[in-house]
This record gives sequence, structure tokens and C-alpha cells, in this order.
Amino acid sequence: MKIAFVGKGGSGKTTLSSLFIRHLAAQQAHVVAVDADINQHLGAALGLDEQEAGELPAMGAHLPLIKEYLRGTNPRITSAEKMIKTTPPGEGSRLLRVREDNPVYDACARTVRLDDGQIRLMATGPFTESDLGVACYHSKVGAVELCLNHLVDGPDEYVVVDMTAGSDSFASGMFTRFDMTFLVAEPTRKGVSVYRQYLDYARDFGVALKVVGNKIQGPDDLGFLRDEVGDDLLVAVGHSDWVRSMEKGRPPRFAELEEPNRAALRTLRQAADASYARRDWVRYTRQMVHFHLKNAESWGNAKTGVDLAAQVDPDFVLGEQAAQFSAPQPA
Repeated sequence: MKIAFVGKGGSGKTTLSSLFIRHLAAQQAHVVAVDADINQHLGAALGLDEQEAGELPAMGAHLPLIKEYLRGTNPRITSAEKMIKTTPPGEGSRLLRVREDNPVYDACARTVRLDDGQIRLMATGPFTESDLGVACYHSKVGAVELCLNHLVDGPDEYVVVDMTAGSDSFASGMFTRFDMTFLVAEPTRKGVSVYRQYLDYARDFGVALKVVGNKIQGPDDLGFLRDEVGDDLLVAVGHSDWVRSMEKGRPPRFAELEEPNRAALRTLRQAADASYARRDWVRYTRQMVHFHLKNAESWGNAKTGVDLAAQVDPDFVLGEQAAQFSAPQPA
């Protein structure tokens, strides 16, 4: 399952996504975690020290490698330079799988060992000095979007993405790439404003959205969220001494997380797992093509000098069956 954590800045989405990742790892699930927030805090939340977090490879810096690998033998893509962040897979493309080893993971992922398991961690990478004043954030997350467009995941496989704050993800089609989106909201008017934005933008695309209440201090906070988001409120998370210790860099073993918060994480996994039965690969592929054509017309054709609509394979549907026939890895 592909799962996004979103919310306004300071809502606690990175903390909650890291707790969910730890919960999955403790259950021996197969997890690829992606830090798609320019502030790059997920590594630290998963226990990396400052040096280790700073040494994570930036996906954006490896975009040429990612494109060349995913292109495979797809005859509709004449070169990696003609691929953009929305280029969809077709016959001959290489697809990514959660459990495999491949050149993309070799270059962009690092294994992070947690108390009771391990995960792969990938990061978009922060702005560099050369980016300041000339690059937009969305050029960084293009590598994430391209990988998600070529990724096939099955049961007990999880791709957990800590997204950029607010509604910035709607500047691309990446918000449609997930089986479940958990929106982390504080019990304040600002906390629920991002929820309303997501609800409005996502309504026409069938995005599965559930609200996770955070920083809940009592019945009044919980009642406020219920009044504001209704049945979309899935679960609420309260104060955590474990999280406070983690934020100081001294986390206890994950097994010592408070039981009410462990129960909330179990609810999140149940919701994510239930989304597997509802996934629609045909719609997923159609949405991928929709955003590719929009980007091609808006800027992609001018940038690459070719008609990017020709990259669309009308007979291709991404899915677990397609993964059996993708191009082999390079020798």
C-alpha cells in the first residue's frame, strides 16, 4: 500500500509518519519510507543523528539514473532526457518493487535499523546553495513522483511518504498516487483548514482521505474535530512522553510507546490494509496519464522539444500483473 501523511506545518505529520513506520517495522512488514518534505526531518524522527541524516542521498541528484533505469526498453521513450516527472510506464519500462534490490535503491535508499526491524529510507534532498533563487520545490519531488508512477506494491508491502506541508502537493499529480492519505490535524481552525483544502481538491479524483487528530488534550478537542471533519476522523492521538523523549534524541524502545497511541497506530494500519481491496489500477493508470498530458501541454513539450503525449502506451495498465513483464534489470 502507498500511504501519504499530510498536514499543515507543525501538525506533527512527520512524527506520526515515523511512528507508523516504526509500527510497521515492528510487525516485520516490508517498508520503503520517503521523506518528500523539503525540511527533511523524517530521518531524525527515525533515530538518525544529524550526520547520518545529512548523508542520506538526494533522489533529485540521481534523477538521470532513475530515468535511465525506469525507461528500460520502452520504445515510446527515445532517451532519458525526454522523460519528465509524470512520464508513465509502458511496455518495456522497468517497474520498481518494494522488496527487490535495484540500481535506484542502491543509489537513493539507505537501510535504517529500528528496534524490531528495518526499513529502506529515501529522501528528496534539501535545497542546495545552487538552488536558491532559481529552483522550485517541486523540481525536487519530481523524482519521487516518477518512482511512484513506476512502483508496484502488493500485500504486506508499504510505501510511506511524508509529504510537504500544507496543500503544496496539489501542484503536481502526486496527491493521487496513494491508496490512503492520512491528514494530521490539530484541533484548531488552522488545523482543519488544510483538511478542507484537501477535501475540495481531491474530491474529483477518488482520493481516500482520513483525518488523524493530533495534540488532543481532552473531550473538547476531540469534539471540535468531530464537528469539523465528521466521519473522516479516524483516530486521535494524545500526549506522548515517548515522543517527547524521541524529540530530545533519547527515545526508549518502541515497545514502551503508550498503549493508547499503539492502539491508534493499529487503527491506521487497519485502514491502510483495507484500502488494498479497493485499489483500482485502471483508474490509477488513467490519472497518471491525465496529469502527464497536462504537464506535457503546460511545459513539458517546450522543455523537451518533443510531443510527450506520444509516450503514453494506450494498452498498458500498471499493476501486479504488469510487474511480471517489465524489462529485466541491466546486467
